[in-house]
Amino acid sequence: MYTYLALGDSYTIGEQVPASDNFPNQTTRLLRLSGIEVVDPVIIATTGWTTDELAASIREHNIRDTFSFVTLLIGVNNQYRGRSIENYEEEFLQLLHTAIGFAGNNTNRVFVLSIPDWGVTPFAADRDRAQVASEIDAYNASCRRITLTNGCHHLDITDSTRLHGNDAEYLVADELHPSGKEYAIWAQRVADMAGKTLKK
Repeated sequence: MYTYLALGDSYTIGEQVPASDNFPNQTTRLLRLSGIEVVDPVIIATTGWTTDELAASIREHNIRDTFSFVTLLIGVNNQYRGRSIENYEEEFLQLLHTAIGFAGNNTNRVFVLSIPDWGVTPFAADRDRAQVASEIDAYNASCRRITLTNGCHHLDITDSTRLHGNDAEYLVADELHPSGKEYAIWAQRVADMAGKTLKK
């Protein structure tokens, strides 16, 4: 039986969707359907968390186990709060090293998802959407570079959030966070990538 640890914020826990609809649980179901037996994911994620808040919670959980694979999706709240790229890069690198440790120091078993663009949603109607997009792109460029430099997998889901971010079917009631339909797209991408790695 494979084990799975998901680290993140609202996009990992699935704000306002049933737990079964968040992307870690949908990923687990897809892997099972493909013949890969995965136990229910362990999720450390809370809406609003920044990189340092996720790191603090990981320390509080004091997890001693290692996992077959780990996903990491963090940074949108750093951008939302106006924190610097340099601060994000430093704290994200520390989190990535932590994720690698949870994966038994196997960098091939760590999957980092890009940060969604919340600026395209109805929630951001009164915001400078171009500025949000530019900042998200800058964060994601750093995320991708650090992830690949450390030998882990990087998975872009920002494109999907920009495509569907103004479609009510892909959003929950707050008109900001994704619905299970959007998470299904992310889950398929994670399952495809993780499945190939786990079967090797």
